[in-house]
Amino acid sequence: MNSPEYQKAKEAYKNKFAKAEEIEKKLSPGKKYTTVSGMPINPLYTPEDLEGKNFADDINFPGEYPFTRGIHANGYRGKVWTMRQFAGFGTPEDTNERFKYLLGHGQTGLSVAFDLPTLMGWDADAPLSQGEVGICGVAVSSLEDMEILFEGIPLDKVSTSMTINSPAAMVFAFYLAVARKQGVGFDKLRGTLQNDILKEYIAQKEFIFPPLPSMRIITDMIEYCANDVPQWNPVSVSGYHIREAGSTAAQELAYTLADGFAYIEACLERGLDIDAFAPRLSYFFNSHLDFFEEIAKYRAARRIYAKRLKEKYGAKNPRSWWLRFHTQTAGCTLTAQQPENNIVRTAFQAMAAVLGGTQSLHTNSMDETLALPSEKAVKIALRTQQLLAFETGVTNTVDPLGGSYFVEALTNKMEDEAERIFAEIDSLGGVVRAIEHGYFQKEIADSAYRYQKEFEKKEKIIVGINDFVEENEKVDIPILQISPEVEVRQKKRLAELRQSRNHEAVEKSLKEIYNAARDGKNLMPVLIDAAENYVTLGEMVEELKKEFGIYEESVVF
Repeated sequence: MNSPEYQKAKEAYKNKFAKAEEIEKKLSPGKKYTTVSGMPINPLYTPEDLEGKNFADDINFPGEYPFTRGIHANGYRGKVWTMRQFAGFGTPEDTNERFKYLLGHGQTGLSVAFDLPTLMGWDADAPLSQGEVGICGVAVSSLEDMEILFEGIPLDKVSTSMTINSPAAMVFAFYLAVARKQGVGFDKLRGTLQNDILKEYIAQKEFIFPPLPSMRIITDMIEYCANDVPQWNPVSVSGYHIREAGSTAAQELAYTLADGFAYIEACLERGLDIDAFAPRLSYFFNSHLDFFEEIAKYRAARRIYAKRLKEKYGAKNPRSWWLRFHTQTAGCTLTAQQPENNIVRTAFQAMAAVLGGTQSLHTNSMDETLALPSEKAVKIALRTQQLLAFETGVTNTVDPLGGSYFVEALTNKMEDEAERIFAEIDSLGGVVRAIEHGYFQKEIADSAYRYQKEFEKKEKIIVGINDFVEENEKVDIPILQISPEVEVRQKKRLAELRQSRNHEAVEKSLKEIYNAARDGKNLMPVLIDAAENYVTLGEMVEELKKEFGIYEESVVF
């Protein structure tokens, strides 16, 4: 870089660029060159942008610490990512049919979407559930529903992801009870619970209990899985919803990892060995519109995580240093206008996730901004992943963008910005205190407002929305409709269950749940027993509310 030849070539390029830029400014006055998140982008990147970085310490080879280039030495050459499609609607029978459809068309893992009542810990017959049963996901109120949901699907043969947070312990208890009924040992179960309550307070708002008892429940689950369900990921720390709420890529990265570190510290305070539970923690990121920014985000995430686990928390097992993550393409980028464009958006976002080294991937369907996806739309979304895996050649080499001056420099910027945000959170007293102060909510709102202003000024273009608009457009794609009969059937099944179950066993289980909550015992064993006695989701939640209370968010301006 200091050679006369390099300096001469650099000056020649700068002169050519300056002349070209003068013409460009006249043609496109005011055009901004930033990422979707607003990070400025240089016109060119060279070796000078990587000065101060050491290959072995900061980049290294794939499968080697700090895993910037991926956690596996052979990337996808040994095994492509797990292809998951988020599925759940109507009754458990409806979703069981969709699961079998997806598995029959080449999907390699199940991902369960629950309806709003289930997400909030309400039974299908609760007053607040009216009109929402089975609408945005599958309705699950009891072990009976979970048995139907996985009827004919051997749980030792599939990997199951479940997007559930506040009532995650109860829904997991249902799943474990189904496994026991199928004769499947808990040590054979593979899958993931989202179970990330901190991001609920930050972004999605589907919380039940206050933060501290919620952290206690999650710690119970991590401890239980470390001892009894060793292949299960008890928490998938989720940045996805943080990004959907309007955060920048760097905020998604930093807030997600900060939440993960908070769970780790809670487990260490419990007295758990870091290497006993850290290898089963997983993460869940968004793949947004800015192709290179997303790739840099994933690479920075692995590097930050590996360094923190090794150097701060003292993990000795290299698997504890691995940041394993699932990715979903960005739902907030889907448009109701020209919905077929969503197929293309999703394909680019999926490729960014793959080039960033994701372990599993969900591709959104083109119609999800209009309704739950139809079978045709789901198949196109799954075929998008299969085309990416088997036709594009991206799996042939490991980390094909590694060494790109631009990608490496952007990775460094992401890491630096995340560290700055970590310092802000620490100054507020940690994640829980920052939630109580409204820090995350305000920062995300400010970022969303900035992007909206850029959109309105056409500094950021969304095809079909603020440019390339079609007048009098007619959307002609099939829409999945959920019949009101779903709620009727679910209420009827629940009423019959309440009549037929052993009432003495139910009452005994409810007392045991309350006593375990009060006495600080691990909740999972009593929740599993309660599930097997057909105690409902809502009944378990109500019993825990007696001890833990409920959370009401403070207003922040």
